[in-house]
Parts: sequence; structure tokens; C-alpha cells
Amino acid sequence: MTLTTPTLKDLTSHGIVYAPGVWDGLTARLADQAGFSALCASGFAISAALGLPDAELYTMSENLHAVRTIREASQLPLVADIDTGYGNAVNAARTATKFVDAGVQGMFMEDQVSPKSCPICVGDPVDLISVTEATGKIRAVRDSVPDHVLLIARTDARGNEAIRRAQAYVDAGADMIMPVTKTFETVDEWDRCHREVGVPLMATLTASTWTEREFTPEVLDQIGVRLALLPTQVLMAAAGAVREALRRLAAGEAPADVSRDALAHHEFVDLIGFPQVEAMQRKYLPTEIGR
Repeated sequence: MTLTTPTLKDLTSHGIVYAPGVWDGLTARLADQAGFSALCASGFAISAALGLPDAELYTMSENLHAVRTIREASQLPLVADIDTGYGNAVNAARTATKFVDAGVQGMFMEDQVSPKSCPICVGDPVDLISVTEATGKIRAVRDSVPDHVLLIARTDARGNEAIRRAQAYVDAGADMIMPVTKTFETVDEWDRCHREVGVPLMATLTASTWTEREFTPEVLDQIGVRLALLPTQVLMAAAGAVREALRRLAAGEAPADVSRDALAHHEFVDLIGFPQVEAMQRKYLPTEIGR
């Protein structure tokens, strides 16, 4: 069967694509209905949904399960965080294959030592694997996934070392480079990276970071970003709303008063697909017992 919808690679070749961070079927549905053209299975958010910090404490299988759930809830092109690939180059190749089988159209893999740590949540520096090991992992993944799948190489290095690594990662087969928010300190440095590396960049507009504040659509276009992730905005908004509702209920506020500030029941029922299920029940189930 021929795909009639554009792939993630198609979309990013025609302009900047914004992808919100989602972590389950509900957030995938909400992002889909909001009008986004792509989704990001955010490792930070998937880890948080398990009650864990983003320090590679969850397994590849747990991450893959979340990705499959997201994919079942939305057919939008999906880019996934595969952390360090969960092992050496051979492990990374198997990880990538599993995620492609789950319907992923793009993935980003980092050059930190495993287990990794979210760079905005820990002090400097983070430990990196050698360029030789990192490029081996990128080559293994590139050789294991179809050409239409975007392979995005993330580097947690800084400054000139980041550019040196990025050039090596492109030579190894990466389609895009992903500097993290600490990789560079200015827009000009991002621009230099794009010019010297020669491929599009992916940026994370992480909540409360300088990239979120300064990377306007015009700046993103200037520095060669074609995929812009919104990895934590939805997570922070959801956590804040849930915490406030629970605080009010625990304080003894009437449930009906708390519900008035939330999504209406009929809206939620429609959101999660009850009308479609009921239509199928009417079409396929017997109307009388034993019929």
C-alpha cells in the first residue's frame, strides 16, 4: 500500500515542523486534535509519567511500549527519543529497528555515556562516549532503518567540540544534528553549526530555557532548524493542573466546584472516542441477547 500522507522527512524538507512532547494515548489525541503536523515521544515526559527522573532509569521496552501507545492513538508522523540506544552499536541497531516497527518516522540518539542524564537537570559536565564509539552507533542505526526514517544525532558536547562531533556524525549517516540547550550559548553559534555541518538542525524549545525564549520562527529559519520540539510544555501544564485539582480536593473543596474548572464530561467522552465505539457497536453487535 502506498502512503498518501507526507512523511516526517517530507514535512521537514518544506519548512519548520513543531512537534509537542507527548507520552501516552491521551496526550497524543489532544495534540492531534489541536492541529499539529507531527508528534514527539518525549523521553523526559515518558520517564516522568513513570514517576522517574529523565536519567535512563526506564528500559527500552518501557519506552517502546509508550511509543506504541502513542502511535495507536494518532497517525501523525512521530519522532522518538531513543536515549543512548540502550547499549553498544549492536544494541542501538536493534533498538532502532524495534522503534521503526512501532511506526516511528524519526529518532534521536545521544552521545552521552549510559545511563544518561537530562542536561538541564544536572550540573556540568555530562560524560560522553568517544567520537569513534558514537559514529559506530550512528552507522549501525543508519544501516538498520529505512531511508525515509530521519536519523537525528544529538550531542551534549559544547562549542567547537560539538561542531567537530556533529561533522563526524553527519559523515556517519545522520540526517540532522540536535544540539542540546547547553551546547551553544548564542544564536550565532547555532548559525555557525548549521553552516559548518551542512545539514538541518533539530532544536528543543524546552520550557524555561533560553531556546524557548529566543528561538522565534524567524530565528529557527535563520539557523537552519527544520524540526522544533516542544518537549516539556504540555507535561508542565498537565502536572500543574492535576496538582491544583488534587490540592483542592484534598483540602475538602466540593468535587462539583473542582469539576467546573475542568474539561466537561461530554467533551472528554468525545475526545477519547466513545461516539466511534458506540457507532461500531450499533453496526456490528446483536440488538438482542442470543440473536
